[in-house]
Amino acid sequence: MNGRTVVERFPAGGPRGSWPAEEFAQARRLEGLPAEVIMDLATDTFLVIVRRTDAVE
Repeated sequence: MNGRTVVERFPAGGPRGSWPAEEFAQARRLEGLPAEVIMDLATDTFLVIVRRTDAVE
């Protein structure tokens, strides 16, 4: 696994660019989820992700 979970996807070609993804991530952070936005160039989408912090034993 790559150590992250995709919470939501937003098209990059929208008129508001990354703002919907940033707003969604901010709302998740206010809920206590360490969400962040990254760009997936292969699919031209903004991904709201949460990185896993648990160690694999």
